[in-house]
Amino acid sequence: VLLISRKKKKPEGKVLEVISRARDTFIGTIQKYGGEPFFIPDQKKTDVDFHIPQAKMSTAVTGDKVVVKLLQWNPGMTHPLGEVIKVLGKVGENETEMQSILLECGFRLEFPKAVIRESESYPEHITEDEILKRRDFRDVLTFTIDPEDAKDFDDAISYQELEGSLYEVGIHIADVTHYIKPNSALDKEALIRATSVYLVDRCVPMLPEKLSNGICSLTPENDKLCFSVVFLLNDEGQIKNEWFGKTIIHSQRRFSYEEAQEVLEGKPDPFSQPLHNLNEIAKRLRQQRFKNGAINFDSVEVKFKLDESASPVSVFVKERREANMLIEDFMLLANKKVAEFVGKRKGKPLPFVYRVHDLPDDEKLKNFSELALMFGYKLNFSTPKHTAHSFNKMMDRLHGKPEQYMLETLAIRTMAKAIYTSTNIGHYGLAFDFYTHFTSPIRRYPDMMVHRILEKVLQAEKVHEPDLESNCSHCSEMERNAAEAERTSVKLKQVEYMHGRIGDVFEGFISGVTDWGIFVMTEDSYCEGLIRLDSIKSDFFVFDQKKHAVKGMRTGKKFMLGDKVEVKLIKTNLAKRTIDFILIE
Repeated sequence: VLLISRKKKKPEGKVLEVISRARDTFIGTIQKYGGEPFFIPDQKKTDVDFHIPQAKMSTAVTGDKVVVKLLQWNPGMTHPLGEVIKVLGKVGENETEMQSILLECGFRLEFPKAVIRESESYPEHITEDEILKRRDFRDVLTFTIDPEDAKDFDDAISYQELEGSLYEVGIHIADVTHYIKPNSALDKEALIRATSVYLVDRCVPMLPEKLSNGICSLTPENDKLCFSVVFLLNDEGQIKNEWFGKTIIHSQRRFSYEEAQEVLEGKPDPFSQPLHNLNEIAKRLRQQRFKNGAINFDSVEVKFKLDESASPVSVFVKERREANMLIEDFMLLANKKVAEFVGKRKGKPLPFVYRVHDLPDDEKLKNFSELALMFGYKLNFSTPKHTAHSFNKMMDRLHGKPEQYMLETLAIRTMAKAIYTSTNIGHYGLAFDFYTHFTSPIRRYPDMMVHRILEKVLQAEKVHEPDLESNCSHCSEMERNAAEAERTSVKLKQVEYMHGRIGDVFEGFISGVTDWGIFVMTEDSYCEGLIRLDSIKSDFFVFDQKKHAVKGMRTGKKFMLGDKVEVKLIKTNLAKRTIDFILIE
């Protein structure tokens, strides 16, 4: 780049030469202009159309969604030259759209043949020699609690009462790294993917199904190999002893969260007493965490009921209830204790994968504090602990209020992103000095790295991990990509759902304000759409950035964040995944 000017706020330059491109494949749609085929990229950042010569079209026709490879983009070319390398299908078809989301976010659609072959080679039978190497929990009461539609059961809990008001609680995690060896084809593929991806209508697993849903999954009534953390606790939730090691378990029961919740609410069940006792311990662990300065963010999770063709027939918000929190609290405890076990060892710090969360940015906190004050929430951000306490107090007061979703969402955005790294700075949001991810190795590669390091530490072997930080960085990036893919699939299904309701009127609240429009979130389905300011004919509106509002020049009428409004749905665009409203005045 040649520097041209420093006169403006940002220096201006001129590109002299492109040494290498960040990417050379793109997802988008084939359209014809003047009889010539052109490729229109889905990604908004790629704001140039590609010319596709007829000889480079493969089998693509107008209206197809395709993958295009950039062939040439010389200086002076109005349109870069591209070649269709894969036809995904017709725009709007579910399979086409889901595949395009995955590819756009950097995920593979299929496993290489070598990886499938390797996964098929693992025996399901557990040898007697292997059992003898492990602590045997097969006669201890053990169960899993997972989503109704889950097949990859990473974790199980065992429970037994001991003398003197003591309880033994085992957190048993699928021993994935017993099967997958470092640098094997499976291991390399798992690292590339780094995470499973959960779209609205499917799970795209990090590991082939033979492992993720089969050998490694802690299915009921089967002997399974685990890596476990076992706690001796009193009825106050205080840890009297902890043990880490390889185990074999036999889960007697598979609960869905809904089934476990019914038991916690009084439904008779043979597992009733253990579940209630575990829930009481979990509550005490949770209370202690919040007392120490953890933040209780409870973000809204939108779910869909789909028909046979994966079209949405209803939208609902998933509730986070006691059964969810019970599992969450014990997983947090296991993750924390594994990190402490490795991180607090005397001598030179060992290479390890930490899950860290930095302090929030002061400027973001200041801006949010001013916004919250407009809704009557006075926040104290003078210290990290005061910040956590203020957020928790606000969350409690917000429950059921019109501004709840909007303020919760914006509060989360003030926070730093949690990442994986070999340098520990603690986890601010959880108020933990040491934290890692140990409990989901079927669906997260960092957990596999943690299992391998922990095993070496327990066996007093040397821990040598030269690629640890670069692998951590890659896993953090793929986690962000997976979250983006999941959000995009939700938005796609919301647009699909609303497409059948054009002309309907909705109650909603203002979720965003810009100088050209007002974003409105519908109350019944949490679908967000746009009211363009130029569609409000009764007045000319001016944007007030400081107050997060627009104001009518003639009437003085104000629309600001959190206001309740009535809107009419006038348009949806599946390709752009947008929803357009007009204001009912």
